[in-house]
Amino acid sequence: MNPYRLSDFDFDLPASLIAQHPTAERSASRLLDGRQAPWADRIFKELPKLLRTGDLLVFNDTEVVKARLFGHKPTGGQLELLVERVLTGHEVVAHMKVSKKPTVGTVLRMHGGFEAKVLGRWPDVDGPLFHFRFSDEPHALMQAHGHMPLPPYIERHQNQTGAAPDSPEQQAEDERRYQTVFAKHPGAAAAPTAALHFDEAVLNALDSHGVQRASVTLHVGAGTFSPVKTEDLSEHRMHSEWYNIPPETVQAIADCRARGGRVVAVGTTSVRTLESWAQTGQTCGDTSIFITPGFEFKVVDVLITNFHLPKSTLLMLVSAFTGFEHMHALYQHAIAQGYRFFSYGDAMLLDRKTET
Repeated sequence: MNPYRLSDFDFDLPASLIAQHPTAERSASRLLDGRQAPWADRIFKELPKLLRTGDLLVFNDTEVVKARLFGHKPTGGQLELLVERVLTGHEVVAHMKVSKKPTVGTVLRMHGGFEAKVLGRWPDVDGPLFHFRFSDEPHALMQAHGHMPLPPYIERHQNQTGAAPDSPEQQAEDERRYQTVFAKHPGAAAAPTAALHFDEAVLNALDSHGVQRASVTLHVGAGTFSPVKTEDLSEHRMHSEWYNIPPETVQAIADCRARGGRVVAVGTTSVRTLESWAQTGQTCGDTSIFITPGFEFKVVDVLITNFHLPKSTLLMLVSAFTGFEHMHALYQHAIAQGYRFFSYGDAMLLDRKTET
């Protein structure tokens, strides 16, 4: 039984520290080097000199899609869909925000002129998501009619119908900055936010320093923002996400180990992907891994991550990685020093806890 409870991962965060916009330059965000005392307050562009020649950075190369769609029921009631996963045959899985849930078989009229037929719940009749069939190819429809699925704590002036979005300039900023510079495989409903700090200058500096790079894909779901509601962590039902680790990344990790380098995960999504592979031996599939204190890490040595929500599964993962007391002390320091939190916020660099 896990000795930690949900309330152990709570903390008070001033609203003023929740970043509403990114820094002017990606790598101009702050970086808390929290590996060992005394901690150092740095700028993210200093990262290359904090790593070693021969280390391997593992990025999540998922691409955020415009997964937020608006429409209405045949009765006229407004609704919002947030596409979580694209299946085959024009079918998708999505969260639905609506006053009264439509029944199976209902055809929804979506903004942009397409239709979405309700097929049921997913992954089963008691599932938390809804199963739909779109009238055309989902990725094309999202690209043409969707909106970027910004996290709920990033406030924008878009009304419920999607008819009055922010200015074109604000939309353009979010479409560019809520996406990594190396996004490659469409499918995410949320960004792998630790990777948002990397720009071409930092990547070039890493190359010059002899730090290697590899990629995995985990299509981040909106469930990453779902709060844990049970005080007993063992009762939490973790969301599922699809991942893939290509053969070249498997080889890059083996080569890194052989030369004595460290595997540096960029973000919690990369951690979940790599440690899911270590647990199951599967390089591709779905994962609902829930990492809490006491977890034994088998792949990741160093973590680059943003500052996460209170009581979140991401905060629990960080606590498992760097140590519960260490995590709380780092967060107290970050709040005292005015670090910016969450998706558009700052980052920190952490070593894996080695003591028992």
